[in-house]
Amino acid sequence: MQSLNLLRTSANRWARTAAARSGARLPTAAMPVCRQSIRRASAQAEGGAPLPQRSGSNTLLVTAALGILAAGGYYYYTSPEKTQELKQAITPTTKALDPKKFQSFALKFIEPISHNTKLYRFELPEPNMVLGLDVASCIVTKFVDEKNLDKDGKPKVVIRPYTPTSKEDERGYFDLIVKEYPQGVMSRHIASLKPGDKLDVKGPIPKYPYTPNMHKEVGLIAGGTGITPMLQLIRKIFNNPEDHTKVSLIFANIAENDILMRPELDRLAEQYPDRFHVYYTLDNPEVAWKLGRGFITKEMAKEHLPEPSTSSNDMKLFVCGPPPMVKAISGSKASMSDQGPLTGILKELGYTEAQVFKF
Repeated sequence: MQSLNLLRTSANRWARTAAARSGARLPTAAMPVCRQSIRRASAQAEGGAPLPQRSGSNTLLVTAALGILAAGGYYYYTSPEKTQELKQAITPTTKALDPKKFQSFALKFIEPISHNTKLYRFELPEPNMVLGLDVASCIVTKFVDEKNLDKDGKPKVVIRPYTPTSKEDERGYFDLIVKEYPQGVMSRHIASLKPGDKLDVKGPIPKYPYTPNMHKEVGLIAGGTGITPMLQLIRKIFNNPEDHTKVSLIFANIAENDILMRPELDRLAEQYPDRFHVYYTLDNPEVAWKLGRGFITKEMAKEHLPEPSTSSNDMKLFVCGPPPMVKAISGSKASMSDQGPLTGILKELGYTEAQVFKF
């Protein structure tokens, strides 16, 4: 009986799937006849009566249902999408990045995000490759600026760090979100790229070795494109059902149309109201704007971030944004490898150097 019930359910499901995927429609009577046949066979099985053999009709119809099931299963598992999924599942992944040397990656396409910010998707050499970026870490980009010469008369080599926003396990490509600044040499170079052009990349450059539940709460303070490493952390946390970390984000921008990735952030805040809180503040808000106004203040930080704790395991703050903002919030980094002393608003609120990390 259990097998027949399973057959009934499976036949209906696979028939619908096969029809939907192929774009074809089964004959109108086909599905009811199959269902009727299986119901009749089920009733006979419940009553202990043998299936009739004289006409073979039930046997034929059940066999037909099994045929639909098999055909649907064959179609589903040999469809291009499923074939690619199965191929990826059995093919070992390799990492594209090399921390010791720059490699060239071709630009696949560009997607505008705001008036001065775009998403740039770069192809990896093989479709089954992952970039090889751990959370939280970054890459460094490089290009030779032929228009500017150094003191020896040679073109200057420009190197800048960026944080990809694609997932760690994304295969075949990686994404960069880049805001074009008038004085930003690298951002203007990336903005000049067209599909097919290449960008030199090296990495990963480790930043903060995050592991699930290593802190009960994290507070994120971001300005502009400083949201990219925060997005890495946010996705890492909320894509893992075993990670129960609470997250608070203060996100500062010039105007409302500068807020990057807002739909995703708002969706997460709605989906996890007890675990994710986001607060926006704008330098130049419209009159109707109801959230923060102006630079991040001590009062904003006190209201929207986790309180200082005696243990860095209880909470951690992360800061990333334009240098003037970082200096006012936490004090500047001394170098890529030296966090420098904690100063500014966070120091005044009682946080310690062990509780603050500057990207």
